[in-house]
Amino acid sequence: MKLEVLVSAVNKNAAELISQMHIATDAVLVNQCDHYDYETVTVQGGRVKCFSMPERGVGLSRNTALLHASGDVVLFSDEDIRLTPDYAEKIRDAYKALPDADMVLFNVEVAPSRRTYWNREIRRITYRNYGRYPAYSISARLSALRRANVQYSLLFGGGAKYSNGEDSLFLRDCLKAGLRIYAHTACIGREQERESTWFSGYHEKFFHDRGVLYHYLYGKLALPLSLRFLWVHRKTMCRKISVGKAFRMMRAGVREARGR
Repeated sequence: MKLEVLVSAVNKNAAELISQMHIATDAVLVNQCDHYDYETVTVQGGRVKCFSMPERGVGLSRNTALLHASGDVVLFSDEDIRLTPDYAEKIRDAYKALPDADMVLFNVEVAPSRRTYWNREIRRITYRNYGRYPAYSISARLSALRRANVQYSLLFGGGAKYSNGEDSLFLRDCLKAGLRIYAHTACIGREQERESTWFSGYHEKFFHDRGVLYHYLYGKLALPLSLRFLWVHRKTMCRKISVGKAFRMMRAGVREARGR
């Protein structure tokens, strides 16, 4: 089973980043910088294809990596992830143990304030529990992704028009396409702490963009689920902006996405 890591980076030296991330398999590195370039870097366990491009957007970066991928299984990753020495073995073992899996979502250690999930058991991912997983947890059989014709949205994430949400949209589309997704307890890396590329506080743009996202995720249920989201997180998110005002901002985002 050929494993390939798909890395999204911005303004990085390819060789240095590959070493810092401890990549020891084949990989595709997409570096969004100020020029076009291509090079290959040899590592102990394979070869890294490095593409440089001036265009921005994390969705574009991930789709470019997918376009050039050739592995049996691909693992999405970011420039701030430090892979464990045995990440390849853990991923291969997981797919051997789950032969019907099209995708497997792994644990990655992050700071407690940034943690949105932690898999404590192996289980199926469904519409009830897919929304908390970041890209760097996601692996997939490349043939399954191409058969389903699934790719990342260009509207959301770092460098795009709207803030985060691209990973949830990607997993939702995978579920809609009928792909079998599992959560796994193996930990394959840790996140190196850095300043967020998209989050700068619970302000007007945050709530507006969340409304746009909810339209694409939930359709006709976007408004009631927006209100539920705000009520559940009101103590954290609505300290400076009231729940009512935040809801109006989310509603404006929903309407914008609907074209009204």
